[in-house]
Amino acid sequence: MSPSPSSPGRGRAAVRAVLDRARAEGRTALTAPEGKALAEAYGIAVPGEAVASSADDAVSLAVELGLPVVAKIVSPDILHKTDAGGVEVGLDSPQAVKEAYTRITAAARAYDPGARIDGVQLQRQVAGGTEVLIGAATDPTFGKIAVFGLGGVLVEVVKDAAFRLAPLTREEALEQIGSIRAAEVLDGVRGGAAVDRGALADLLVRLSELVTDFPEIAEADLNPVFASASGAIAADLRFVLDFDPPEPPPRFGREEIQSAMERMFRPRSIAVVGASNEAGKIGNSVMRNIVDGGYAGEVYPVNPKADEVYGRRAYASVGDIPGGIDVAVFAIPAQFVAGALEEVGAKGAAGAVLIPSGFAETGRQDLQDEVLAVARRHGVRLLGPNIYGYYYTPENLSATFCTPYDVSGGTALTSQSGGIGMAILGFSRSTGTGVSAIVGVGNKADIDEDDLLTFFGSDDNTRAVAMHLEDLKDGRAFVEAAREVVPRKPVVVLKAGRTSAGAKAAGSHTGALAGDDKVYDDILRQAGVVRAPGLRELLEYGRALPVLPAPQGENVVIITGAGGSGVLLSDAVVDNGMSLYEIPPDLDEAFRAFIPPFGAAGNPVDITGGEPPSTYEKTIRLGLEDPRVHALVLGYWHTIVTPPMVFAELVADVVTRARAEGIDKPVVASLSGDTEVEAACAHLFEHGVAAYPYTTEMPVQVLGAKYRWARAAGLL
Repeated sequence: MSPSPSSPGRGRAAVRAVLDRARAEGRTALTAPEGKALAEAYGIAVPGEAVASSADDAVSLAVELGLPVVAKIVSPDILHKTDAGGVEVGLDSPQAVKEAYTRITAAARAYDPGARIDGVQLQRQVAGGTEVLIGAATDPTFGKIAVFGLGGVLVEVVKDAAFRLAPLTREEALEQIGSIRAAEVLDGVRGGAAVDRGALADLLVRLSELVTDFPEIAEADLNPVFASASGAIAADLRFVLDFDPPEPPPRFGREEIQSAMERMFRPRSIAVVGASNEAGKIGNSVMRNIVDGGYAGEVYPVNPKADEVYGRRAYASVGDIPGGIDVAVFAIPAQFVAGALEEVGAKGAAGAVLIPSGFAETGRQDLQDEVLAVARRHGVRLLGPNIYGYYYTPENLSATFCTPYDVSGGTALTSQSGGIGMAILGFSRSTGTGVSAIVGVGNKADIDEDDLLTFFGSDDNTRAVAMHLEDLKDGRAFVEAAREVVPRKPVVVLKAGRTSAGAKAAGSHTGALAGDDKVYDDILRQAGVVRAPGLRELLEYGRALPVLPAPQGENVVIITGAGGSGVLLSDAVVDNGMSLYEIPPDLDEAFRAFIPPFGAAGNPVDITGGEPPSTYEKTIRLGLEDPRVHALVLGYWHTIVTPPMVFAELVADVVTRARAEGIDKPVVASLSGDTEVEAACAHLFEHGVAAYPYTTEMPVQVLGAKYRWARAAGLL
């Protein structure tokens, strides 16, 4: 078992003394004995060990510890001891220890003639059990993260590791341990005993607390950790230090964010800085969209060369506008934004929407910094720059130079890219997707995804949030916001750049593993976020998740008129992390009463293709009414007996009547056939069934996304 940590005060004091000494000596890594001191301070079990200063000393210490031993060079200048020939194992005699001491010190001096050699560490050799890695790293997006994976020398080759935000709870640590691909190895193979997962979890928790308490520990490697039925012991320790870490991003309080976002999305007055009467100008398009879109508040065009813009009195400057303003939309060149923003700030505006490009994305970080400084001075929140604007349909607000959009619904969509924003707009229009908001964030000089999540999480008009992003300025703030929102509504993220996270310079195995997109994947999952694999999935999840009710259990049943579709749908259910219900005999018999003798009950329930509408109706009703069935996947193929729209209308009717009776289960459908199935799918979507033509994968993917959210929200 792992030892109990010393009292927090004494433990932290011991760590502080070690780190202060390393700082004073200008070192960026700890020696093995120093690492042992940190481990002992936080209750991390390590083998018995001692440091020898001569070959004879090594022999006597090895005998005292008990042979066999491992010998390791002790040098603050040699981080990767194996690379330097500074490690030898299996030393089972005094002579072997003496010779190893000589070889190790000679190899270390040859590897780095200038390195300081403090001696050779002798450590009681640990054997048996399963080798795992437990570590921590400092991620540029999420800060301190805990790492667990298979250990040993092949750790960076196998790369079977899981990541979580530090510090961890014990429950989070146990979940992390069980999430690696090879987790079954920990339960014993070929008759071997299962490892003590609780001991591993305790070790993970303690290391995560250590690096959180002492942020200057940039990376920590416990590799290998020997895990067995009797506990876990860290055979090798490596700590990398950074005494000059970057400043964390500035944070706003939740109430501050909410207050500013409320005024931005529900403004009483808007100034359009750079409003124009000239068709084709951004300032003209913004004015037309705001006015023609039906926005009911005050609109103040600002143009020093016009008396009137688009039928509204124009003002030479923001300062000339009577009264205050809530939002200013900028449609002027980048170099003039800071000056105009001073006047906007003086008016007490809550937000500025910076449409212009020409800032950091073109190398003008100085201009962006100047504008942000002005905004901070006046307490104005900035959206952008380099964006298409934003839409908020409950207020009939289209503050954008792009085409207007007015189909209200429950989905809020955001994008970091203007091109993706237009894809969102086009998709929404072509599918009739109702949105509460479409927002561009662009360069994210200020407002970013966690600000928007905070607002949408409390917005009664928003039932799901779908976000495209290339990066997160403050991943930890995003996770905190997501954790607040997910219990109430789904959050979907498309993270671009999955293959370009890049290998970064790292001083440990843990650090090298953390330079991977899987960090995003694991931590977003830890936050309860549903990650979309591509743009189409992001859009479809955003469209479908508000339509589908939350499942109340894991039992999925497929009802299909085509055996081939049933097989594909079955594969998709499993691929998307759901469970095909093993239908009990009584329910099987009930289904058989409605299908022809040459059909097939079981799961999928295959009613065959030549059946009339009544067969679809009876089997679907049975699936909805049986409380043991929690979700239905329908497979349809076009026949003259049951044409597509007939199928759509009967399914919509059965689902609507069931809901009226208090039965509200997620139902998705795959329709194969001629082009008539497209209209049938649209009809089904209008009645709360997520239906797709020509695909068996997409309806099951959206159902899987709903299930992932429901699990994260604690509804199952």
